Amino acid sequence: MKHISILALHYATINSIDSCQQMLSRVNDFLRYQQKEPYFTIEIVGLQKTIGFNNGLYNLNANTTISEVEHTDIVILPLLCGDFPKAIQANEGYREWVLSQYRNGAEIAALCVGSFFLASTGLLNRKKCAIHWAAKEEFRTMFPEVATVDGNIITDESGIYTCAGGYSYLNLLLYIIEKHLGREMSILASKMFEIDIERKSQNPFAIFLGQRRHGDNEVLAAQQLIENDPTGTFSIDEICTRIGVGRRTFERRFRAATGNSIAEYIQRVKVEYVKQQLESNRKTINEVIYEVGYNDIDAFRKLFRRYTDLSPVDYRKKYKTSGNTLSL
Repeated sequence: MKHISILALHYATINSIDSCQQMLSRVNDFLRYQQKEPYFTIEIVGLQKTIGFNNGLYNLNANTTISEVEHTDIVILPLLCGDFPKAIQANEGYREWVLSQYRNGAEIAALCVGSFFLASTGLLNRKKCAIHWAAKEEFRTMFPEVATVDGNIITDESGIYTCAGGYSYLNLLLYIIEKHLGREMSILASKMFEIDIERKSQNPFAIFLGQRRHGDNEVLAAQQLIENDPTGTFSIDEICTRIGVGRRTFERRFRAATGNSIAEYIQRVKVEYVKQQLESNRKTINEVIYEVGYNDIDAFRKLFRRYTDLSPVDYRKKYKTSGNTLSL
């Protein structure tokens, strides 16, 4: 049997704690139905037995405390919500226990932005990490030594699992179930909980938010110029001329600040504009592509798929609305 410790972290969402407990307990039920022994011993573990959530709106009674758990096989860090630096500070009491469990062979699974706490322990340094697209900029700023990945919703490296995006942690749980109990059990769990087991990417859900926490005013000016005119066809040389900088040096500065080349940034802004048009108006796909300055329809379709994992047609089918869309 594998002992699982679901940590009742401060600032955690109570549903991420409960859904982990529910899903893994249900796997034990599946095994009992098959006349097999349960595989997981699941405990909610806290710094103390009773933990308050959402400013006292909820109380959770933990099964045990970290001081009573000498060894565990899998540590699950739930999804966090709110101010991440404050959440890290509030959970400092778990830090040494998590590190000691990992040193003693435990696997660590961080659900979505639970990776902020995991990264604060140093265990993610020079390792891959999947992070929610909306939190990526803040995460990269706080933890530049962590290798954040684009697109993937799950990473698995050296006994550490991470996942990106809200409820994609359910896919991470399926992944862990498969690693320990095989594909058949993972498929059964996916069917019972109606989770798309083949979901591998967060690209279809992501909204491009340019990196702005870099302090380079000229790069910020270039970003604003590009974003304010998504249908514009200006060249990189024209952008540099308008900003008043030399191209060669500025291209290096731009990539260092944003994580994208200028050309990639222009592409991503145009793709985001096309996504919004496909969601909210009746123009044909070709009309929208021409509007952003692409005469080669096939080239843009390939570009669109690269950033969204969907064709423009499939994207429109998935997200077309009857009214105006909301934006961040």
